[in-house]
Amino acid sequence: MEVDLRVEIGPLHLQNPVMPAAGTFGYGDEYMGIVDPRDFGALVTKSLSLDPTEGNPPPRLWEVPGGLINSIGLENIGVEAFIQQKLPFLRELGVPLIVSFFGQDPEDYARCAERLSEALGIAALEANLSCPNVKKGGMAFGSDPALTHRVVEGIKGATDLPLLVKLPPDPYHALELARAAQEAGAEALTLVNTLPALAVDPDRGRPRLGGITGGLSGPALKPVALRIVYQVSGALPIPVIGVGGIRDHRDAIEFVLAGATAVQVGTATFSDPRAIPKVIDGLRSYLREHGLSSLADIRGKLHEAQVEAPAEG
Repeated sequence: MEVDLRVEIGPLHLQNPVMPAAGTFGYGDEYMGIVDPRDFGALVTKSLSLDPTEGNPPPRLWEVPGGLINSIGLENIGVEAFIQQKLPFLRELGVPLIVSFFGQDPEDYARCAERLSEALGIAALEANLSCPNVKKGGMAFGSDPALTHRVVEGIKGATDLPLLVKLPPDPYHALELARAAQEAGAEALTLVNTLPALAVDPDRGRPRLGGITGGLSGPALKPVALRIVYQVSGALPIPVIGVGGIRDHRDAIEFVLAGATAVQVGTATFSDPRAIPKVIDGLRSYLREHGLSSLADIRGKLHEAQVEAPAEG
């Protein structure tokens, strides 16, 4: 049986719905010879800033039961170095390139988007409004609907490229934040980023990470991410990219059932660099086994199963 994995995210046309999460696949060239990014639905870079960023002091990673805490601090080579050193190779791959970026303030976000828009070969931008392990910017811009609207509106005024907005795993204000990003002009939402976390060394009485706190990713995050994807996709028409704890195609299917149009795989690639192509192959097999022609046949199916909540008291 022929199956069709193609999806559309706003104006983006992808051959399949699977891509790496920002910050987990480097700039793409590091994995060449291990996996072929041309098989992905899209390639997402690590987050860039206008100027190079050193990031947090080591240690930067700490494994915990069910996941990983990272305190990278958005280390990156800066937009200009990316355009000169990385982009020529990436645009030759022929796969849609989504560049993640961040700023120190709303104006910085706009300037960064404007500069990236001047370069050839970028299919879309992903504004990181939700990194929990940097001292400036980061999560602050994705935790206040008014500020989210201001930042996204400024970015849209500086670029004609499609814009994805990555938001935090806020269980109480997810819908308000998503609506603010949509109303300001975002073409899609990436839900969710890592969850603020802390690991402690009880013998030394010190934090495990050089940056003290970090962001929790991996399987422990998946139920939270699923709930937010389900909530937002059921209330808003904007496409959602689900991310958080996806290890295999069955995890990806859960996000599609919850309403996601596409998915990103992150922490899983650290233990298995071939996790993304395995997810893609698994999705094809799943559709064939269930007699389905495309993921659209099951997207958001959980919303059809809503039942009336029992009365309180």
